[in-house]
Amino acid sequence: MTAPAPSSPIASRSLFIFSLFYGGMVCIAGVLGVKQVAFGPLAVEAGIFAFLLLVVMSSAIAELHGRATADALVRWGFLPLIVSALLIQLVLALPTDPGMYPPAVDAFPIVVGQSARMMIAGLISYGLSQTLNVLIFDRLRGSGAGRLLWLRGMIASVISQIFDTVLFITISFYGEREILGLMGGQMATKVVLSVILVPPLITAFVALGRRLDARR
Repeated sequence: MTAPAPSSPIASRSLFIFSLFYGGMVCIAGVLGVKQVAFGPLAVEAGIFAFLLLVVMSSAIAELHGRATADALVRWGFLPLIVSALLIQLVLALPTDPGMYPPAVDAFPIVVGQSARMMIAGLISYGLSQTLNVLIFDRLRGSGAGRLLWLRGMIASVISQIFDTVLFITISFYGEREILGLMGGQMATKVVLSVILVPPLITAFVALGRRLDARR
C-alpha cells in the first residue's frame, strides 16, 4: 500500500505570504512617516504608503479568509509594532560607536525616534482604524456594492483613513499645536490616495491570493 503524501504545513499560501508582508509594513510605516511628501499644496507623511498597503492587505484577507481571520491579523500586528518600537528604544539607549559616520550620529535619533505620546497615538490609531476598515469592508459585502471588490475596498479605506487621522493627530498634538488645519491636509491627501491606489491594489492582491491558494 502506498503511503499517503504528507500534507503541506501551510494551510493557505496567501494567508502565510500576506501575513509576512503585513508584519513588514507595520514595522516600516512609522519609519517612513518621518518624511513629509508634498502633493501640490497638500502634504502627508510618507508612512501613508505602507499604511495603505496594510489597509489593502487586511481587506484582501477578509475577502479571501473571512473577517475573523482579518481581525486576528490586525491584533497580531501589534506584536511586530511593539517589538520594533522597543528595539528602537534599546538601540537609541546603547552607546554609539566613535567610528560611526558623523552625520548619521545626529540623524539616526531623528529618523527613528518618536515621543512616547506619538507611540501611544500610533498604537491606538493603528488598532482602531484597521479594525474599522475590516468591519466596513465586510459589512459592505451584503450591500449593493457586495460584488464590487474595488468599491468596498475604497470606501472602507477612505473612512478608516479619516478615522486614523483624527485619532493620531488628536492624541499626538492636542494641546500643543493647532490641529484642525493639520487634519484637513492629511485627510484630503489620504482620501485622494485611497481613491486612486486602493481599487487596483486590492483587486490585484485578491487575484494573487486566489492564484496562490489554487496552486496545490
